[in-house]
Amino acid sequence: MNFLTYLINGISLGSVYAIIALGYTMVYGIAKMLNFAHGDVIMIGCYAVFLAMSRSGLSPLPSVALAVIACTLLGITIEKIAYKPLRRATPLAVLITAIGVSYFLQNMALLLFGADTKSFGSVVNVPALKLAGGALTISGTTIVTVAACVVIMVGLSLFVKRTKAGQAMLAVSEDKDAAQLMGVNVNATISLTFAIGSGLAAVAGVLFCSAYPTLTPYTGSMPGIKAFTAAVFGGIGSIPGALVGGILLGVIEILGRAYISSQLSDAIVFAVLILVLLVKPTGLLGKQIHEKV
Repeated sequence: MNFLTYLINGISLGSVYAIIALGYTMVYGIAKMLNFAHGDVIMIGCYAVFLAMSRSGLSPLPSVALAVIACTLLGITIEKIAYKPLRRATPLAVLITAIGVSYFLQNMALLLFGADTKSFGSVVNVPALKLAGGALTISGTTIVTVAACVVIMVGLSLFVKRTKAGQAMLAVSEDKDAAQLMGVNVNATISLTFAIGSGLAAVAGVLFCSAYPTLTPYTGSMPGIKAFTAAVFGGIGSIPGALVGGILLGVIEILGRAYISSQLSDAIVFAVLILVLLVKPTGLLGKQIHEKV
């Protein structure tokens, strides 16, 4: 039963990584840039829920909704101020800007909330599920996290395939200039991508802090890095790849922590990523792109 418990915990953690990885994979797939400030948007969402519940006395659901709105607006603002002026800039300039935005958000949180670790109470009130006569217990947080991941993945896939805005995203991801000539508003499409990714980051952050109930200005850093790793692992730019990469990464991390070493679990995760990329550089579900010269 221990192995099943570790496996379920790994799937739960991997589901969080998958939701975060969606932000990376969508932005890269459409805008061809890596938003390394994405992890800190997670942290802002957690603080929004923490303040709404502890200071304003709101119930969990309205608090999460407020956090999603706050992070969505934050994502749009970051894109407009920091990234839109660099639309034609070199990838290095965009990367340095993203790192700068990340440090700005962390230091803003330090000034506003301090460096003390806050205790983050779970926002999930679902009872635990007991199986095999009580020998195997699945927490309510795990149930909600996995269910949220599945719903988000299915909903986002349908949105991209069935809606006009989703088709515009696909067009922009293929060729921005051609899409603009066909009447697609490229700037609005990229802003919508940032809005969706940032809103999902708030959901993922709340689920992560519910499972690991501590909150600091650096809470989003490591989950953000691991979610980026999951996106690369599954094939960055692929929505199913974000799901597969996130789940596998979470399972590998938990099993490595349980059976090999808790101190080496992060190293094991990144070592597996290196091995996968040596065999398949585009990731598990990534597609090889042939550039015309």
